[in-house]
Amino acid sequence: MPKLPVTAVVTVLLCAIALLAGCTRSVDGRAVSVYDDPFKVAGLPTTQGPSGPRQGVADTSLQATNGDGGEIDKLALNAVDDIQTYWGAEYKKFFDGDFAPVDKLMSWSAKSPRAQAPEFCKDTTYRLVNAAYCRLDNSIGWDRSVLLPTMVETFDKMSVVMVLAHEYGHAIQTMSKIVGTKDPVIVKEQQADCFAGAFIRHVAEGKAKHFTINTSDGLNKVLAATVAIRDSNPDDPESVHGSAFERVTAVQIGFTDGPASCKRIDADEITSRRGNLPQTFGGQSGEYPVNKETLVELSKALASILPIDKAPTYDYSTAKIECKDGTTTNPVSYCPAKNLIATDIPELAKRGTRSDDEEENPLPLKVNGDYNGYVVFIARYALAVQKAHGQSLTGAKTGLRAACLAGVVTGQLADPSRSREQGDIALAAGDLDEAVSGLLTDGLAASDSRGQTVPSGFSRVDAFRAGVLYGENTCMSRYS
Repeated sequence: MPKLPVTAVVTVLLCAIALLAGCTRSVDGRAVSVYDDPFKVAGLPTTQGPSGPRQGVADTSLQATNGDGGEIDKLALNAVDDIQTYWGAEYKKFFDGDFAPVDKLMSWSAKSPRAQAPEFCKDTTYRLVNAAYCRLDNSIGWDRSVLLPTMVETFDKMSVVMVLAHEYGHAIQTMSKIVGTKDPVIVKEQQADCFAGAFIRHVAEGKAKHFTINTSDGLNKVLAATVAIRDSNPDDPESVHGSAFERVTAVQIGFTDGPASCKRIDADEITSRRGNLPQTFGGQSGEYPVNKETLVELSKALASILPIDKAPTYDYSTAKIECKDGTTTNPVSYCPAKNLIATDIPELAKRGTRSDDEEENPLPLKVNGDYNGYVVFIARYALAVQKAHGQSLTGAKTGLRAACLAGVVTGQLADPSRSREQGDIALAAGDLDEAVSGLLTDGLAASDSRGQTVPSGFSRVDAFRAGVLYGENTCMSRYS
């Protein structure tokens, strides 16, 4: 975040971002815009029903080598059954040749003693907390004792379905030969995320035998799981899956535009999505406290990036407001009548601080950090921008415009050519994942002046990303 005059650097870690490949979707044979209705998710209605295994449906007859017949293995096998059924019907529409199911499914326990740990893909499964596809023998395997139960506990059962759909995506790559040994690993991983998104769309349309998913909290949790298993350190040579924003983007591309869009993901496409956004920590890897000094610096940048004739005033002592047309939205509130942004700095700082538990948890439900706090402050300024444009400050599109405009600011803060007169701001890779996580969980950065937001985290993240890549005009026209 702001690089202060006293040389303190607020490190807002920013990851690569991207926009969905297309803007229309065929629903019941009709081409529809995915943005016309803020209460729809890529053309589907926003639903709040059940999410997970369907009740009263018999388990699959598929078996896993070394399985224990327990609930986790049943969950995984039912997921593979639905995934295989999907690709059995869809494969020929997009690829040459015939579809053939994977040859072998395998389950293991990462808690097993070394002597009892079987081999998977010619390697031991001793303490292997993972799920994977093996090209050597066209097999898929999973850890039933640590990884999958942890995902169920943190993100519910559909996260396991998502993971296995990703691994099956690798099988589709091998079968179709759309990637080779020389292709970058991140291309393979982004394609697999995309294929998984296409399958999740199939489930959301009610077409899967064993599973169902709603497009509000159910889909939000699936995307939150994708955030949790991101590459959290882009400077690590093992970072080959992509940042949270890249992974969520790939899933959304598949969900919105189907398998055909996944085939178009290659090294050039990924590079074009990244643009000039920083891809390395560059020596700036720490979090910086949220305080009045940094917020004042940020307000200068906001006035430069999104200038308006009548700038808002700021109260840094409290988020409570007495306002005829606004509501307190702790930790940052906006009162349209007074054109006032009120901030409870200690509460905003809590939002922007990582907890000790989060540092120790390999699969956090929410990724906290400084930018998770700053983006909410930015989004309240975005309401002042909408007021200046004479737009409504309540309703679903207001919140999505706020998220989109917050994305505009984020993209501009990443521009190294900006002068210091526009605010001494520096961004590095990482913290944008925090913003994405916040948009998926509570969505405060995509809310209107009364704190109301659309239930779809999918739509909130998409709005934010649109602002980063395409600028203010896109925000105002898309969510008009």
